[in-house]
Amino acid sequence: MTASRLHLVRHGEVHNPARVLYGRLPDYHLSKAGRGMAAAAADHVASLDRPVVALYASPLERAQESAEPFAERFDLVPETDVRLIEPANVFEGTQMRRSLMNPMNWWHLRQPALPSWGEPYTSIAERMLSVMDEAWDAAPEGDLVMVSHQAPIWITHLRVAGLPLRHDPRTRRCALSSVTSFERVGDVWREVAYAEPAATGSAVDVGAV
Repeated sequence: MTASRLHLVRHGEVHNPARVLYGRLPDYHLSKAGRGMAAAAADHVASLDRPVVALYASPLERAQESAEPFAERFDLVPETDVRLIEPANVFEGTQMRRSLMNPMNWWHLRQPALPSWGEPYTSIAERMLSVMDEAWDAAPEGDLVMVSHQAPIWITHLRVAGLPLRHDPRTRRCALSSVTSFERVGDVWREVAYAEPAATGSAVDVGAV
């Protein structure tokens, strides 16, 4: 037996009053609103009335904390997998608007198709599909939940849809605590649903790396 459906869940809002591009930096935790968003995502998956048999999360704090409502609701112990992590980014620790105003940083924007400011999109797609394939093949019949980040989830969407990986990060359809769902038929993944169960209208930190 293999899994039935795989849900990629983005983490909730991060407490980030300084509006720093945190990337993989440690000690960036969910805000109070972000915890509510994560709970809403877990409620949504539970409302589908499908058994969830395995839970995975990126090692970053915001993803681990966003996995907690799923662990509680489905009585699962989350497995940490580094392949679900946020991509590396040369602008980590800075305020993006200020960084882009500095001509010395423009070199990092020279090849947006790669992108030249961080991990290549092809690398992100490969590691995401790798962990998805392994978890799918190892699971008993039932659904899987993987808590990750905006860029990896959106890149997975593009790869599965057969679309170019190059894109404007500001145009991603991947809201905080959104749920993007996939099924695999044979060796072929297909996206079957997308949901935004959390109220995000008042979010301060929405992210776009």
